[in-house]
Amino acid sequence: MSDAQLRSILIAGGGTAGWMAAAALSTALKPHQCRIVLVESEEIGTVGVGEATIPPIQLFNKLLGVDECEFVRETQGTFKLGIEFVGWLREGERYFHPFGRYGDDFGLTPFHQQWLRARTLGNATPLDAWSLNHQAAYRGRFEIPTPQSGRVFSTFSWAYHFDASLYARYLRGLAESRGVERIEGKIAEVVLRPENGFVERLTLADGRGLEADLFLDCTGFRGLITEALDTGYEDWTRWLPCDRALAVPCARIADPEPFTRSTARPAGWQWRIPLQHRTGNGQVYCSGAISDDAVHASLMANLDGAPEAEPRQLRFTTGRRRRAWNRNCIALGLASGFLEPLESTSIHLIQTGISRLLSWFPDRNFDPLLATEYNRLVDAEMESIRDFLVLHYQANQRDEPFWRQCRAMAIPDTLAAKIEMFRANGRLIERQHELFHPPSWLAVLLGQGVHPATHDPLADTIAPQELAAILGGMRQVIDQAVDRMPTHQQFIEHHCRAAARPIPLAS
Repeated sequence: MSDAQLRSILIAGGGTAGWMAAAALSTALKPHQCRIVLVESEEIGTVGVGEATIPPIQLFNKLLGVDECEFVRETQGTFKLGIEFVGWLREGERYFHPFGRYGDDFGLTPFHQQWLRARTLGNATPLDAWSLNHQAAYRGRFEIPTPQSGRVFSTFSWAYHFDASLYARYLRGLAESRGVERIEGKIAEVVLRPENGFVERLTLADGRGLEADLFLDCTGFRGLITEALDTGYEDWTRWLPCDRALAVPCARIADPEPFTRSTARPAGWQWRIPLQHRTGNGQVYCSGAISDDAVHASLMANLDGAPEAEPRQLRFTTGRRRRAWNRNCIALGLASGFLEPLESTSIHLIQTGISRLLSWFPDRNFDPLLATEYNRLVDAEMESIRDFLVLHYQANQRDEPFWRQCRAMAIPDTLAAKIEMFRANGRLIERQHELFHPPSWLAVLLGQGVHPATHDPLADTIAPQELAAILGGMRQVIDQAVDRMPTHQQFIEHHCRAAARPIPLAS
């Protein structure tokens, strides 16, 4: 081992971010190579709203060696094929953002250009008819593809809904089995080195001092270490004006659907996340446009089942830290910034923060070039997600003051260019390091009422009769694949049914 290699890592805070980091680092590093310590306090609760995910979480779980069905069972999880948006364009309308592709590219253009051409020839079939995820979701079907499933499943993708506190518990068990040390304690002070401003140690409320080479700030919105380093914060509320959320679980009253639902409300939106043992609910809103009491009444009136707890309010400022990696500290999760959970990116951003740490892993010299590149990648991804979220708000036809204000707001130039290009000819601009790929942008652009004036002229190279035959054949293959799937509930019952109720974790 080089004398400069990291000898110790201290993770400040548990919850989803802390235990994801602990599990990943303990997979990559052996206990004799680097001591990994996590400090958390049972007195401090976790936010716990990140119960819906996107498909890249499969890669993270595979990195940890996690068995998929065991993970779903232990977290009271269900499967997720996409997100249904209700009332976002206008009241009474809905659209679906599916994971996976639409159809299969053919000719010289992307599939959706051929679909646009078919529209000009009189075929009014919605694009969703060529999404295996959409068709399975709305028919309540699900299965994990096998090598024998057929080519159509190359367009299929899935993620999960789960209880975030149970996921943290599951990862805690895995991390501790691999040598991570957990310390119970409340952080009282962050002590910096006078000579260079690096973090020297954390002092706990009982007087203990914890030193390390590298510190990971997983302390949530408080960002205890990041604040001590005077990192600064970039406020994005001019584009994403919601600043509060009210969250409450309710009883499950029906078999869980394999998708998340997001319903537009007069000054924000409401989420619905079906788990095996309950349903997660919440309403994100702009406090300047509606009262807390009105949101409380709206949320409680729109639950599927009886509430299982008192609603809990969260306050936030959308945006990001100016440097996620500052000196010898890296902020993960809510400590690094906040983008509301509209497209289920909160847990993903923890995952990519950890993955980038492993890609640009430092030694005790902390070469500033590593931090610069890490921060560049984090910033690029967060900006691309920001633009995607802003699209949902800005492209609307609702009539409430909040939504009219969103429609009139100035948007980032990068988003404006995407909308302009798509509206002109249906082409989708792709930028480096974007999380959401063209099928996702396509779903939301069309769902929010942004329609192209024309299509790629190269789509005209396919004869109309051939075009109709290819599109018809694809639809038939998709319908047959869905027919063969078990229901979502049947799949869970057979492969990953959880215990009736989770058992509390002992400290």
